[in-house]
Amino acid sequence: MKQGLFFKSLIAEIRKASSADKKLTLGEIVDLAENLGVRMSDIVIAEAMIAHDMTHDEVIRAVLDAFGFNLLALEIGLNRGNSFLLGSIGRELQACRKRGTAVIGDRFVDKAVVYTIATEVGNHEVGLQPCAGTGDSCVYTGLLKALLESRLSRLQVGRLAALMIKIGTYFKEGKKTTGCNMEGFGAGAACTAAALTEMRKGSPRQVAKAIVLAISPTIAVPCTPRVIVSGLCATHIGGAVLIGNLAANLALKTSIAVPIDVDVMLAMAANIHAAAAPAITTINLDYMRPYFKTQPVVDGFVAGSVLAAEQESGRHVLARAREKIRKFAMSANPLISPFGEAVVGGSSIAVGSPTNMGRIAHELAGGEVKKITIDLTSDLFARRAINVPGILMGAVLGASTKDIKAYHGVLKEITRRRIAVEIRHVTEPEVQRIRIEARGKSAFVDAMNRGGGRLKLVDARPSLAEAQAAAARLGIKLAEV
Repeated sequence: MKQGLFFKSLIAEIRKASSADKKLTLGEIVDLAENLGVRMSDIVIAEAMIAHDMTHDEVIRAVLDAFGFNLLALEIGLNRGNSFLLGSIGRELQACRKRGTAVIGDRFVDKAVVYTIATEVGNHEVGLQPCAGTGDSCVYTGLLKALLESRLSRLQVGRLAALMIKIGTYFKEGKKTTGCNMEGFGAGAACTAAALTEMRKGSPRQVAKAIVLAISPTIAVPCTPRVIVSGLCATHIGGAVLIGNLAANLALKTSIAVPIDVDVMLAMAANIHAAAAPAITTINLDYMRPYFKTQPVVDGFVAGSVLAAEQESGRHVLARAREKIRKFAMSANPLISPFGEAVVGGSSIAVGSPTNMGRIAHELAGGEVKKITIDLTSDLFARRAINVPGILMGAVLGASTKDIKAYHGVLKEITRRRIAVEIRHVTEPEVQRIRIEARGKSAFVDAMNRGGGRLKLVDARPSLAEAQAAAARLGIKLAEV
């Protein structure tokens, strides 16, 4: 009776907030749940009660029943499955788990990871019912089985399953092309984070925070080659559980600030997914082609010239890779001094590299500085709050990247000296430029942004040679490419 009254009241609130042609977004579900003091899963279930004219118990039953085939696939992968890509990994991990630690030593998380990977084996044996794809269905199914074997009641598990699946359906609508970021890895991590945060008594706001944290490392991660290359799927779908668990714990156990609305994060992930997939997949296919699983009968239907071209391309992949990585080896820092100079501001690429550009310009200039003009590419311009103090302390004071006092005091110093500063946005990728106008000798440095505090010099005035010499004196490592 109490449950009936609770959901009757909840349904009335949902009807006020939504309509048939205006469904609630994920962020709106968070807001409504937080404002009403209920769980996100309560809102999700009440929505389904309205949409399908079902009781609460009927919705729970339907959600759990929806996993029937996928749980069967899991059992096959766990007990006798042999995947053409993952082999008998499900059985092997299950045997490890029974003896003790299989993955990280947490019994519940170990189960979830093992069951998730076993579901993928089952998928390769008998198939799987997809959500955004089959990858995220592996994660939902593996986590569900771990939850069913926990001390939670079937009702509690049903609520968490409903929350997982609800979020998964949003990812399904956002998935437009190939990409594990909107499927096994991205959707799997986000849904795991949500379920585990709510299971551990987190508030709707904490659930949203965990989802955002879980999505972040999965953005733009590709998919296609792993589907036909042995082994690689395992760390993506298994990693989704581990990332989701980490995100949940960070949201619940720390005061980490995550101001991003969950709708913004999901919308961004979906748009990046659509834009990045064509470029990333082209490179993936180029490097992974020699490792593809092939089917001779199928290849018999393909023109011989096409197969020959693929084989010829594949023969050179390892040599190209060796050549590229050898260049890394040749220019890498010595083992006994691997790290660059400390960088205040939090990022070697966003702050360290631009600051070192400013330091080089400082060496080239002479006399009283009157104006500094800074050009930054889109990502650096967006992070100007952290990199401009570094650039200015390098350009005006000649301060190193580790000078905390200069970093925090340079803006006041610029005002005191009445130096004009202009910051401009440029669209060319990787670009960072600085012009110092001084009474004695002006300077200009045109560079490309690189990680580890490095930069690639493109041009400089008075001369490129003088800029290279200045970098050498300052101990700034220049990138060749």
